[in-house]
Amino acid sequence: MTELLNSVKKLGFGFMRLPLTDSEDPKSIDYDLVCEMVDRFIERGFSYFDTAYGYHGELSETAVKRCLTDRYPRDKYILADKMPIIRVKDGGEYQTYFSEQLRRCGAEYFDFYLLHNMCRDRYGNTVKFGGFEFLKGLKERGLAKHIGFSYHDNAEFLDKLLTEHPEVDFVQLQLNYLDWNSAAIQSGACYETARRHGKPVIAMEPVKGGTLASLPKAAEAEFKKAGMNASPASYAIRFAASLEGCMMVLSGMSSAEQMLDNTSNMADFRPLSGRERETLERVTSIINKNATPCTNCKYCTEECPKDINIPEYFGLYNMFRTTGKKSGMYYRRVSLGRGRASDCVKCGKCEKACPQHIKIREELEKFAEIYESDQK
Repeated sequence: MTELLNSVKKLGFGFMRLPLTDSEDPKSIDYDLVCEMVDRFIERGFSYFDTAYGYHGELSETAVKRCLTDRYPRDKYILADKMPIIRVKDGGEYQTYFSEQLRRCGAEYFDFYLLHNMCRDRYGNTVKFGGFEFLKGLKERGLAKHIGFSYHDNAEFLDKLLTEHPEVDFVQLQLNYLDWNSAAIQSGACYETARRHGKPVIAMEPVKGGTLASLPKAAEAEFKKAGMNASPASYAIRFAASLEGCMMVLSGMSSAEQMLDNTSNMADFRPLSGRERETLERVTSIINKNATPCTNCKYCTEECPKDINIPEYFGLYNMFRTTGKKSGMYYRRVSLGRGRASDCVKCGKCEKACPQHIKIREELEKFAEIYESDQK
């Protein structure tokens, strides 16, 4: 597998954020423009394409067939797809979904096949229904050349998962410089865990859904000061691609301009220099300047009578404060089996234990208003 991907360029075309004819309708894929973008991508020497069952209202795989597999011979591309484990209610459904995906994509096999969005709240049923055994069977039958899973959860559970399932070939992780030290996303910790288990990594969300493509003016000024004149997105993609063991970086490209920018900057890939890394550290500090100064020491959780996962909640809170985006998915996961933010009884024990002297009770109340208001 490593040899395969070492022979191809390191940028993958993610069919998750395709151009639309109606920005409010994810099913309104602009197929003509996608075909043009696929052509440019392949002409420039790139070959990796990534899709999933549910993307674009279940039309992403259809777009793969219409814009890629119907138009190019099989040796021109590497194709990855994902099993929608959230939909599986019994073991027999794995084959049903997989067969449908082959048909939708117009493919006889997948080069890379993943369990989609593996995490604590989906692991139990995946084991119960034989999901990992199904993956191994696909590989044995030649229907999936390489097997793995995409992952959005913490490093501790990733360690458990890889310990119990060493048969997977790779892991797909959210890797970007803004989330690298995040208490909630744990990009860096998850990456280190995968590498400790000897697993190659495919990076997703390198630009964090566009957040790292459009930066605050003060952050852009840091790039100019350092003489870094390429697009902000290009440095974010190169950050992930520069990580040892990162064999592919996925980018969801919504326009021809994004395609041209990404392929231009990754055509002759160069790892980030020390100066560029230092600049990204300063940019991160600027983006996070209004963040809660939590260091994830966890002293507060040792004292909390409600077992509230304070550091990880603050990681999500900081993500919202810096990007304006919230993730209910991550909140469900980091609160699994723990107290919710609104369970706080205002006892103050956490604040007495906090070395950063954060007004935790006030911050939890603000967090709950953002993350739990739509659940009241």
